[in-house]
Amino acid sequence: MWILFTFRFYILSLKSIIWLCISGAEFSSKVGICYGQLGNNLPSPPESAKLIKSVKAARVKIYDANPDILKSLKNTDIQVSIMVPNEIINNISSNGSLADQWIRTNVLPYCHHTKIRYLLVGNEILSSPDNITWSNLVPAMRKIRSSLKAHGIPKIKVGTPLAMDVLQSSFPPSNGTFRSDTSSTVMKPMLQFLNRTKSFFFLDVYTYFPWSSDPKNINLDYALLESTNITYTDPVTNLTYTNLFDQMIDAVIFAMRRLGYPNIRIFIAETGWPNGGDFDQIGANIYNAATYNRNIVKKLTTKPAIGTPARPGWVLPSFIFSLYNENQKPGPGTERHFGLLYPNGSQVYEIDLSGETSEEEYKQQPLPKPTNNELYKGKIWCVAAKAANRSELTGALSYACSQGNKTCDPIKPGKACHKPDSLVWHASYAFSSYWSQFKRLGGTCYFNGLATQTIKDPSK
Repeated sequence: MWILFTFRFYILSLKSIIWLCISGAEFSSKVGICYGQLGNNLPSPPESAKLIKSVKAARVKIYDANPDILKSLKNTDIQVSIMVPNEIINNISSNGSLADQWIRTNVLPYCHHTKIRYLLVGNEILSSPDNITWSNLVPAMRKIRSSLKAHGIPKIKVGTPLAMDVLQSSFPPSNGTFRSDTSSTVMKPMLQFLNRTKSFFFLDVYTYFPWSSDPKNINLDYALLESTNITYTDPVTNLTYTNLFDQMIDAVIFAMRRLGYPNIRIFIAETGWPNGGDFDQIGANIYNAATYNRNIVKKLTTKPAIGTPARPGWVLPSFIFSLYNENQKPGPGTERHFGLLYPNGSQVYEIDLSGETSEEEYKQQPLPKPTNNELYKGKIWCVAAKAANRSELTGALSYACSQGNKTCDPIKPGKACHKPDSLVWHASYAFSSYWSQFKRLGGTCYFNGLATQTIKDPSK
């Protein structure tokens, strides 16, 4: 009798969990926040949940299925997007049991108290060089979707975030075309899946990058959504654009139309502007970041929805990148400066993701120096950070010196730059030598957080 009662209780509990898990994937113009965790100084998940509420984010996107974060978001109205890691996509694509196991472990225990609404398979997979994961991406999405259905939770939307580099052509917007290496093999079956499951095309849209790569021909205010009199008219469609953000989105919309899918909804998986960066990166400052993010929130939360010239009135649900400045993100300095908050929880600048705060209510940011929006033309050195760990610094020095081109010859014993015989001095020399030789090939002044840029000559 006890066994029968327990079994019935289990069935009722499972039904309750499933009902809570499927009780609606809301689709609205609310703005969310991306919660990255690539930092060694970030607040705990419970504290982060409070900070997410403090910026009035309606959604949060995490880049895994961290149980501590999912528990910290329980019993809130915050919609959650979780992610299948890139490295297990290949295995899941051919194994339904692994997909089931992943859903049982990472979704079912939490979705009865946490509003998991979106499940993203990988992150910007098609931005990596051609590899086997490209062909396995859509099969993995299908396996995850089938597993959700099998567990009675089909309303969680399955997708994958793609960057703008998925396009081969984006200008003018009407000429939007997917890359030839993915168009028929990946994009067409993906669009078929998204269309059939009524999911979204998740898109990362950063106006900063096209502007910073061509600041002479792209107006800064046009990229910041700050322009009132700069427009561009597409010569084919006669659609008129007032900002770069709309242009970029419509290029993807026209690319989807080309493959026969004109009505798949766009979800902005990431957008934002860096509040800082390296000396050789222009326009990355607090003023521009505040301007862009406040303007984009205003656009995305306006009612009725504005949409884009190609889709007027369509809602664009979205996530702003990101919650924190993350000090362990690799790459150029801008990568570590997209946060709305510093790691101590204080705001980099005032912002309200609900869109309820008017522009007049925000504290005005000091204008950046004019040169801050221009390419720095002086000399820059890459040196060891002051707080660098000695053992890690030794490893980084060894790496820099092993890259050839006689990078470290001058600091060898008896050579001109050996003295002072200091680990920090030798590392600084090696970092600068490495960076000056390899930055054109993608080398950065980062060294896993052990290096930083300076415009002060370290030899003096």
